[in-house]
Amino acid sequence: MPLTDKLTQFLASVHPYDTLAEADLAALATVCTVTQAPAGHTIYAVGDQIDALYILVSGEVEITDATGVQLSLLGPRNSFGERALLRGDDASRTAVALADATLIVMPAATLFALIDTHPSVATFFDRRRPPKPNRKDLGTMVVADLMTRDPVACASDAAIRTAAAEMHTRRISSICIEDNGQFEGIVTLRDLNGRVIVDGLDASGPIASIMTRAPLTLGPKALVTDVLHLMVERGIGHVPIVEGGRLVGIVTQTDLTRAQAMTSADLVGRVAKAATPEEMARATREIPQLLVQLINGGSRHEVVTRLITDIADTATRRLLALAEAELGAPPVPYLWLACGSQGRQEQTGVSDQDNCLILSDDVSQSDMPYFEALAKSVSDGLDTIGYVYCPGDMMATNPRWCQPVSTWRSYFRNWIAKPDNEAQMLASVMFDLRPIGGDTSLFDGLQQETLEAASANSIFTAHMVSNSLKHQPPLGLLRGLATIRSGDHRNQLDLKHNGVVPITDLARVYAQRGRLAAVNTRARLEAAIEAGVLSTSGGADLLDAYDLIATARLVHQATLVKGGKSPDNYLDPAALSDFERSHLRDAFVVVKTMQSAAGSGKGALS
Repeated sequence: MPLTDKLTQFLASVHPYDTLAEADLAALATVCTVTQAPAGHTIYAVGDQIDALYILVSGEVEITDATGVQLSLLGPRNSFGERALLRGDDASRTAVALADATLIVMPAATLFALIDTHPSVATFFDRRRPPKPNRKDLGTMVVADLMTRDPVACASDAAIRTAAAEMHTRRISSICIEDNGQFEGIVTLRDLNGRVIVDGLDASGPIASIMTRAPLTLGPKALVTDVLHLMVERGIGHVPIVEGGRLVGIVTQTDLTRAQAMTSADLVGRVAKAATPEEMARATREIPQLLVQLINGGSRHEVVTRLITDIADTATRRLLALAEAELGAPPVPYLWLACGSQGRQEQTGVSDQDNCLILSDDVSQSDMPYFEALAKSVSDGLDTIGYVYCPGDMMATNPRWCQPVSTWRSYFRNWIAKPDNEAQMLASVMFDLRPIGGDTSLFDGLQQETLEAASANSIFTAHMVSNSLKHQPPLGLLRGLATIRSGDHRNQLDLKHNGVVPITDLARVYAQRGRLAAVNTRARLEAAIEAGVLSTSGGADLLDAYDLIATARLVHQATLVKGGKSPDNYLDPAALSDFERSHLRDAFVVVKTMQSAAGSGKGALS
């Protein structure tokens, strides 16, 4: 058989070239060449100029980074060299034949021509993150896109009459209070009516006497839905936007009305007003349909999980309020915190509950029955509305996780000082803590103290790295997809424990090493890159991999819901196209590479 025919036959078995018409495939074969690379031969090295794409016909090729860390071990039908070609850069990798290899060499000009003329090839080689939707909706907009900039403000010693006159002239419903460039509070028309007109307060007095001090605020990078959810849950109409203590904008109900109709906010509002857990459950049962709506609307995975988590946060605060109404005022201040996916704001259509209570050090033994009853009431309520009890008993109903601040400090000190298997597991969970309801001052300083102590202890850091490697991406010997071998989910991929969890664990390590306060996985990765804890190239690859895997997980769940089934995390790769399998495999390879770098201390961590 002529060489050209052999090339045509082989390329027809490799995606994406198998999508080409017979004539195009034959033409491609005429411009490609075949070369032999004996074992040990360097095909190209870091810094070399790349002028072709290589497709492996037989043998093995190892891809390593500049530090010598293995990135991939490639077998037949895998290609390499496209990274540098598509970026227009010199090689940032080294390719060496580990066994005698036969390679198809495709000139760069030919590859680019294929990308320009064949959408299937262009799609295959487009490894970028999905673009943000062009349309502006509440699920994709950030506050900075919607807020009124340079809101009207006055000093705290300004007369009430003067401030009211300014509001009337400007035809605005609120005025912010600033002193020495720092945001102090807000006064609304409701405040003027209730505290001046109704209560008869002297209008010549200072505006500070009627302002709401330290009101709820958000930063300019928050989602517009964060504002909407705050307004619906708290019954407020104005949210000041503050950054670094300085007032940078304000969002009002009028601003939101000009945007778009409510979506997840409808569920938040219903949950916030529910009188019983059973009433809440009627709203939370609609979360799977909300997931479908958001995915169909093109919302990014981190937006979807954030909106779904907002509902759980609102439900928790409402259950706390209902419990207090039944039990009476708490004997001492407390703070309810979430960990796990709720703590990281990464809940999907399948979530259990992970929570704990931090109590004031003023708590006495006689106070504990109150908090035991509070924890039981809230945890039972969460279970009723769909957030099932944690299988590992990581809940505030467990006395171990309902303790005063001083005990929590000792927990973290001991886990860091003696990082055995249980300690590193518990520390990993507790590093994801996020306050939900109660006195947030009880958490002040605790997170930063713990991060500083943990990053200063090299033994603990080593244990954290080791713990982050326990969940491995589902890759076989030659980096093919490795499915579950037995049980109910045989021949499926676990997109949670072998997909997003390995990245979540790595992000936690980066945050711990860099003393980074972010809890959300994507935010941790971005902060780690900015802080120099994670290399720019490695971080970009890991973000791409995380976006692809997390999106695949949500799309899978939405597909199940649309089919009338309950969402889960188990995906049959046979249900994917060649394109989807290839990209998912590449994402898992990136995760494996970053795990190897973290484990060896090379490359990914600086």
